[in-house]
Amino acid sequence: MAAVTQTWRRHIVGQLKHRDLNQHHRFQDLIRFYIRLLEKTSLAKGILSCSTRRRSSDRSSVSSLLHQNNDLKKTTGELAYQVLELQQQIRTKECVLEEQHARLVEDGSRLEGALDAGRALQRRVETVQEENGTLKRKYDELLERRRREEMKLREETVRGEGLLEDLIHLKTQAAAHMNSHNQRRSRAREANLQKELQTAARSKVTVDSCSSAPTSRSTSPKSDHQQDSTDGGHVRRFRSLSASSPRILSSFRDLFDRKRRGHSVCSLEEDLVFPVWFSSSARVPVRALQVLEAHEQGINAVRFSSSSQLLATGGTDREVKLWEVRSGSLTHRSTLNGSTEGITCIEFDPAGFRILAASYDKSALLWRLDDSVPKLTLTGHRRKVTAARFSGCLHQVVTGSADGTIRLWDLQRAACVKVVEVSSFCSDLVCCENSVISGHFDSKIRVWDSRALRCVQELLVQGKVTSLDIGSDHRQLLSCCRDDCLQLVDLRGRSNERVCFRADGFKCGSDSTKAVISPDGCFLAAGSADGAVYIWNVSTGNLETRLPDRHSSSISAVAWSMSGEYVVSVDKSRRAVLWSDI
Repeated sequence: MAAVTQTWRRHIVGQLKHRDLNQHHRFQDLIRFYIRLLEKTSLAKGILSCSTRRRSSDRSSVSSLLHQNNDLKKTTGELAYQVLELQQQIRTKECVLEEQHARLVEDGSRLEGALDAGRALQRRVETVQEENGTLKRKYDELLERRRREEMKLREETVRGEGLLEDLIHLKTQAAAHMNSHNQRRSRAREANLQKELQTAARSKVTVDSCSSAPTSRSTSPKSDHQQDSTDGGHVRRFRSLSASSPRILSSFRDLFDRKRRGHSVCSLEEDLVFPVWFSSSARVPVRALQVLEAHEQGINAVRFSSSSQLLATGGTDREVKLWEVRSGSLTHRSTLNGSTEGITCIEFDPAGFRILAASYDKSALLWRLDDSVPKLTLTGHRRKVTAARFSGCLHQVVTGSADGTIRLWDLQRAACVKVVEVSSFCSDLVCCENSVISGHFDSKIRVWDSRALRCVQELLVQGKVTSLDIGSDHRQLLSCCRDDCLQLVDLRGRSNERVCFRADGFKCGSDSTKAVISPDGCFLAAGSADGAVYIWNVSTGNLETRLPDRHSSSISAVAWSMSGEYVVSVDKSRRAVLWSDI
């Protein structure tokens, strides 16, 4: 118990000493002034006590002591007042210290929060740096992969250029071989004709004045005399003409020399004057006579021959197929091969012996109808050939391409003779007399002088031109555009009057949709994206009929026979439909 009491007392004494030290430190100045005051007071008391004891001895010093006492009292009052002021200052400083302490605590808490935030940011920085490092490694890997792919691309590009050069070389060799083969055939044919002429030169020909047909041949003068005596005066016998006569032989020789084409890819019968077909009155089709899957892939082009007895279709399957049109049905006749990519356009020559096609493989091909191998391949375009047409000249064709060029080709030399650069994609071409008319994606139709391939006129339309067609009389031009409108242009005047044809539901399905004019120029036909064929009446400007329900996809092209009897439509889903009013 005594030990506990001693501990408690020591604790009390320690606390008192601590408080004394704190208070002593705070009131050090006040204590010092107070000690001085006490010393002066003790001195005054000593002086007063001494003066009391010696009052009788020194009276003169009392007054001075009193005066000093008064000064001391005044000083004591001043010191007391200073003590009060110092206490007030101490209390003020204590308040300030408390405020500063509270602020310090607050700043400490802020600092702690800032330190925590700094540590979190540091952790985030480390995480971001790790992610950046990972991304940097991935980026370096992608760069390396890109370098490898670019190297492969360059190698493949070089390889592709080499393959293209080899292909062009092979095509050139094939064309040269084909031309040589055709020349040999032509020369053999001419040799046979000359042999026949030489055989015929050994016989004589007599002509009867009363008959339009030649009389029977005779090699004996006796028979001539008998026939003369038999006919009497009713028949005037002419002198026998021998085919071996130099005059006749020279005439035949000159004839065949004029027709000879030593360096031509054209055969003799193609040089003959081609027949002229007159268009009949067109009949508006009302029903489908036949629906067939004509190709293995989508069909892009369709065309009737001038005799209306043959139909040609070209598709994405790289084939041109010929169909015979008989009694309201299509019968497959033959398939023309040779294109390495899809067919975009088909054209029969006016004589009906050859067919011309444009292809995605940047070339145009020419076939004879009785040969499935191309007779001629025209190469030189940089992109797909979209149109190929026979020009007004017998042995020239015109091609248009997506590379923005129009080329004029001479079939006798199998060479391009003129090139025109156009600033827009050429979608289609038509030819008439001395003009070539082209349609383009820049919403313009351009008219060219075919003799110099110089643009003489531009017609502005409202959308991309997808196709052109010209009437059989070359007076009207039909254009189909992506604004879902057909325009019929009158080519006879300088004003080029136009009539627009639209219909509810009609929509141009692609950038290569083909529309046609009927042979008599009274109707227009076009296929729509909804799989229906729309036919307009030119004289009224109204929709004449709509033929639906036979196509399952967008119709790509329509053809009208020169006889006016049939219409054929083809689509992207391999289907061809024969329409008529029969």
